[in-house]
Amino acid sequence: MTEPLLKWDASADISSADFFRRAKARLSFDVPPGLTDAAIIPPSGDHGTDHMLRIVAQERPIRPAAVLIGVVERDQPTVLLTQRAAHLNDHAGQISFPGGKIDPTDATPLDAALREAEEEIGLERSFVTPVGYLDLYATGFGFRILPTVARVRPGFELRVNADEVDEVFEVPLAFLMDPINHQMHSKEWRGVMRSYYAMPFAERYIWGATAGILRVLYERIIV
Repeated sequence: MTEPLLKWDASADISSADFFRRAKARLSFDVPPGLTDAAIIPPSGDHGTDHMLRIVAQERPIRPAAVLIGVVERDQPTVLLTQRAAHLNDHAGQISFPGGKIDPTDATPLDAALREAEEEIGLERSFVTPVGYLDLYATGFGFRILPTVARVRPGFELRVNADEVDEVFEVPLAFLMDPINHQMHSKEWRGVMRSYYAMPFAERYIWGATAGILRVLYERIIV
């Protein structure tokens, strides 16, 4: 079983009960058509990123994917994250959610997220209660990621698949949902500046799609 890397000030925490109450009221399991329709560009809120996504949709095939935002129901709730294996061809060593591409055998994106979490980190489905889908998130590599927010009951034992993951760890939900920890960075993409989020935590550098999805979680559930 994992443990949070750091304790967080409980006075600043949102409780598990309040978080899941909000999530249940604001999320659903409706699958957005943009998951497989290249003509629908999921809005990012950033002009430069939207520009990039429009071009990517024309140049690359859509790659539907699903991830699990597993919120562990501790006294101070945490989020399960992984560090991708260093030998992988794509995004090696980066911080991510358990998840991956949606296979033809997956009945729904939810099934894909649960399957991937079990394959990557050994998280048994009996410990997971899905709450709903977050907004669709698109990346510059052509991925259309549909995150499933889920309640994770403590007491699980994880078995990390070393072919895909180097490490699994927990970060306090309070840290990730505090906008003071949401750094905004920018870089140029084909002559246009685009912005992206980063949320450094201890020795972990959470950025890119993972930080972007966490920012969406904050905007949908906390604000």
